[in-house]
Amino acid sequence: MDTIYLKLQSATEKLLTARRVRNYRKKKKQQAKNPVVDWIEAFLWAAMVVLLINQYFFQAYQIPSGSMKDTLLIKDRIFVNKMIFGPELLPGMAKVPGFRESERGEVIIFENPVYLSRGPVFDILQRVIYMLTLSMVDIDKDENGNPKAHFLIKRQVVQDGDIFRQYQGNLEVKARGESDFLPEAEFKEISGLTYGNKRLVAPGDYPVFRSYGEAYALQESGLPISAELRSSASGMEDVFYRDPLEIDQWRQKKKYEILPSDRESGARWRRSGVTGRYVPEGWVLPMGDNRDNSNDGRYFGPIPQNRILGKAMFKYWPANRVGVIR
Repeated sequence: MDTIYLKLQSATEKLLTARRVRNYRKKKKQQAKNPVVDWIEAFLWAAMVVLLINQYFFQAYQIPSGSMKDTLLIKDRIFVNKMIFGPELLPGMAKVPGFRESERGEVIIFENPVYLSRGPVFDILQRVIYMLTLSMVDIDKDENGNPKAHFLIKRQVVQDGDIFRQYQGNLEVKARGESDFLPEAEFKEISGLTYGNKRLVAPGDYPVFRSYGEAYALQESGLPISAELRSSASGMEDVFYRDPLEIDQWRQKKKYEILPSDRESGARWRRSGVTGRYVPEGWVLPMGDNRDNSNDGRYFGPIPQNRILGKAMFKYWPANRVGVIR
């Protein structure tokens, strides 16, 4: 019994001695290391942690425009939950499944469908720098030095299976299985949605938009424009905010009236304000809360659900706007 105890004691002492020697050598090695190298290693580890968190969990973004006013303001800094809808394995590549799909009324972030990429290497570099600096530095700028709209933050308003149209800048929705279009305000009330919409165009300006669109179509067709129509269309000079969708709707309608064989113009007019546009399965329509100052799905169309990168969760700067995004 004593022999076993002595052997156990000897093995324990050897183990503890080896451990002390290993820790001593590690400490000496650490002391001999150049402080600059030590600082670089610490920075790289910190950078790696920031990248992993930003890529797979929560990413910081800065709001570049007023398209979501008053929900989000220019230069608001927010965190986006990237896990919920599935993160990308690498920036711009191989999106993995998430916990669920995005829902109507949620504020989502997605890649701008009309963004012109400068190549995968630049895209990855831009995203890495953007993430490391918590959205402080964006190297992807246009010829005027302004950040390009690589990503967009909008509200998911229309779901797949819905049909939508506009009347005087106001959205109307015919949900899946329904027979009639409902104004957005009524549709939100029925659906239990509470987000707000900001309008900048005065209701009294819409007759001017109609006259301008019709006059434009007549001019394109080489037809005379009546003095009354010309006078009404000239009111555009006094309009501060314009509705290009409304103008184009009346332009297409007049072109179709001028030339009924122009099926493209007829189809565009009907889709915009009569029959509406259908959102296909697996796609959604994002729109800005500031409807008259938002480049959104009304212009570039629906986006595929699997290209949604995350959900806007929390405003962390400026201090007086800290709070949950709804």
